[in-house]
Amino acid sequence: MITNMLRGATALCLALTSLTFPSPTTATTTTTTTTTTRVPVPDVLPLEDAVGRLPVVEEDRTGYTRDSFKHWNTGLDAADGCDTRDEVLLAEAVQEPAVAAGCKLSGGKWDSYYDGVEVGEADDLGIDHMVPLAEAWESGADTWDAERREAYANDQGAAASLVAVTARTIRSKADQDPATWMPPLPEAHCRYIGEWTATKLRWGLAADQTEAEALKVYAEACETTVVHYSPAP
Repeated sequence: MITNMLRGATALCLALTSLTFPSPTTATTTTTTTTTTRVPVPDVLPLEDAVGRLPVVEEDRTGYTRDSFKHWNTGLDAADGCDTRDEVLLAEAVQEPAVAAGCKLSGGKWDSYYDGVEVGEADDLGIDHMVPLAEAWESGADTWDAERREAYANDQGAAASLVAVTARTIRSKADQDPATWMPPLPEAHCRYIGEWTATKLRWGLAADQTEAEALKVYAEACETTVVHYSPAP
């Protein structure tokens, strides 16, 4: 099963050194080969600076359909019988649910941070795309190919991209940006703005003028909020 450590994990890889030693019965000269694997180091910056990195452009939803983003796919582990939605639920559970055949979840416990509600049934939750698919489309995803849009819609490489919250808050949010919708729990606002901004930066998405102005206002009020993001592969 996918664990919390598989989502949003950011780590530095150590250089892996492979040494070949000469046989005592030969005089063959050997060399040392060093292989280094580089992993992008996440950018960490104050929310106000992160918001300032977003390009501001006019958005256009022409041509958008939800089917342009294939989801949910087989997730991080194609062999576990769980799709992306189920894997996110398992990763974000504060009390692990039971998993039956076909990845049927029962029991468990989740904290919906948008509204501060504790949820005890997976069916009462939805998986929210932090930046909705329609918003992503008009912010730059309209130029992507189908493979990249699928990767976006199923992104478990950053914990902020997909979030398990109550279904009613997802319905309320729909495809709105922070200029017109914020989580009903005021204490969630700074986290939400930070994760919205991180997701847009991760995927190279833009903001429109009204959205950018709203983000700046929230950033001024969230002085201690720090944004972590790595560019999507």
